[in-house]
Order: sequence, then structure tokens, then C-alpha cells
Amino acid sequence: MFWSSAAIAGTTAGGFAFLVIILGFYYCYVFRRRIPSNRNSDTGSSDPSTLVEWNRGGRISTASCGPVIEHQGARPFTLEELEQATKNFSESNLVGAGSFGLVYKGLLLDGRIVAIKRRLGSPKQEFVEEVKRLADIWHRNLVTLIGYCQEGGLQMVVSEYLPNGSVCGHLYDTGRDSVTRLEFKQRLSIAIGVAKGLSHLHSLAPPLVHKDFKTSNVLVDENFIAKVADAGIVRLVQRSEGVGSSHTSGCNIFLDPEVNSSGQLSESSDVYSFGVFLLELITGQEVVRHIPPEPKECLVQWVEAHFSSDELVDQRLGSSFTSEGMKELIHLTLRCLNPSGRGRPKMREIVAELDRILEMEMTLTTVMGDGTAIVTLGSQLFTTV
Repeated sequence: MFWSSAAIAGTTAGGFAFLVIILGFYYCYVFRRRIPSNRNSDTGSSDPSTLVEWNRGGRISTASCGPVIEHQGARPFTLEELEQATKNFSESNLVGAGSFGLVYKGLLLDGRIVAIKRRLGSPKQEFVEEVKRLADIWHRNLVTLIGYCQEGGLQMVVSEYLPNGSVCGHLYDTGRDSVTRLEFKQRLSIAIGVAKGLSHLHSLAPPLVHKDFKTSNVLVDENFIAKVADAGIVRLVQRSEGVGSSHTSGCNIFLDPEVNSSGQLSESSDVYSFGVFLLELITGQEVVRHIPPEPKECLVQWVEAHFSSDELVDQRLGSSFTSEGMKELIHLTLRCLNPSGRGRPKMREIVAELDRILEMEMTLTTVMGDGTAIVTLGSQLFTTV
């Protein structure tokens, strides 16, 4: 009788324990389904590193079944915080200047390294509203805006810091050996990242036009993933200053020529600017250095005239590209530089075309090896344009 009772009690206890385990697994399964999967999508909030999520501006709380990401949005910073982060805006922390003003590298108390852009400006609610709107935009290929500050007669925006800086420092041929040699396929990958970032801006409702895209606004992280900087900065400055015009300097080589007549920047204007960027990826040089101060011809005509030899293709590319790949990239560049905005492709079309060119380049160089069928530049490149 004793053993029978013990067996029954043991069986009951074991069954109860098994039920607890099953319920635990079910709870974790349901709970985890509420958390985005680790898919590394362009616009998804998930990432294999919780540190990356923190650097994006999201708070991380932990639970027994894993991390939960909470969106933080634009954080208000105090002037004292940013002064401490930059050693009182020391010149040693000054890393550049942009459309918004001087840019400083800063170290926050929580360990994050950030970029802090500073300009003179009185406090305005329009400034705060626009920063908050821009901070809600996240994409893998866009520099994330983290916060803002309006104190001491200054307006400041805080964004993520990318250690490899602008692609200009790795691209332009300055007469000396570049620290990083960007191969053709790597340049295509950078172009794809930039195109995806701009395409995401244009897909928003309403669409967000960058309005000041240029090569210096393409930053690269530690893995050389390209991110577009200063998206919406022009509008931010306009709102904070009460300026309505979107017209920028006519001497800007990246400026859509149609703006001179319409006075308005559009999504196709970003496409034109992107075309100039592609041209700089091909040449490895600043296009403005090769264009007369007041060019009488459109940029497309200039490109066609000067690509009759191989002088403008970056010599550092060596034999790392194929004739097919280079030809397709030049054709896409010319389509983006079409003087008529209606004749330019959409950014989403550019993404697909660049993906196709890179896939073709990877296939050809895998089968035949780098240096196979290098392009002989000449008028034949433009027969299908």
C-alpha cells in the first residue's frame, strides 16, 4: 500500500512538473513572437547586438525570455551634457562642418560616441518638432538622429557617429596612396546602400526630399556600410529660421539644373544629385574640379565627351572591374543625370539596377576572375543611352 501511494504521488508530481515546463515554453514562445525577429532588415528594429539598438536611441529592458526594444525618439540634451561630451567643444573634438554648422565628436556619460552639430539659433518650437519628426525615421542606410539641444543661444542636433567618416576621405584621389582602396564591387555596394537610404526617404508619406545630397554626406561605418547623413537638415534649418525657399546655391555641381527654372527641389532632384555621386565613384575625384565655373553644356554632354578615353576612370580600380559592369554603371549614371526630371529613374528602380549590376559583376568575376574583359572606354558606351 505504501509503495502504491508513493508511486501515485511521484507520478502526480512528475506530471505537474512536466505541465509547468510546457507552460513555460508556451509563454516564451508567445512572448518572443511579440519581439521582432533577428532579420537585419533595412527598416526592422531587430539586430544581433543589443548595443547597436542602444546606439540607435532605443532603450533596452531585459526579461527572462530576451530583450525588449523600446523606442525612445528624440532625446532633449542639456548644454552642460554636450559641453562635457565634447570637452567644452574643444578644437580637438572638431571633426568637420556641414549644412547645419560645425560638427564635434562627443562621448556621452553612458559611453555612446556621438556627432554633435552646432549652430547659432534662438529656441523655437518648430525646431523641436522637426527634430522629433526626423528622429522617428530609421533605416540601416540613414544616419540616425538621437536628440537635440536649445540653450545658450545655440541649436544643436545629436546623431550617431560613424568612425570611418565620409566616403570622400576614402574615394578622392589626392595624389597620395589612399588609406583604404575601394574596389569596384565595394563602390557598387556603397552606391546600393546610399540608394536604399534615399529610396526609403522617398517612400515616406509624405516623401522626404533630402535637398542637399552630395558625396560628403555619405558616411561609412566600421564595416563600410554606407549611410546618408543630413537627411532633412535643409528643412530643419528653414523651419527654425522661418525661411520658405528651398533654393540652394547655383554653383553646387550636385544641384538639379531644373531647380533654376522651377525653384523647387523634388525627389528627382535627389536622383540627379545621386548621379553626380555615381560619377565621383567612377572617377574617384571631385567632379567640380573638372567642370568650368559656368559650364555651357549639361553634365551628360560633358560626361559623354570626356569618357572617350579611359582618363577619367579611377586608375586605382586597376583591373578590378569588367567591361559589362562599368558600361552598365555609366549608363545608369547618365540616366540619373538626365536634364529632364521626368526622364530620370526613381530611386527604387536605381536600387534594383545597382543590385543587378553588382550581381552580374560578382558572377563574371567569379567565373572569369578579376581583370577579365576590362572596358575600353569610347563612344560605343553611349550607343544605347
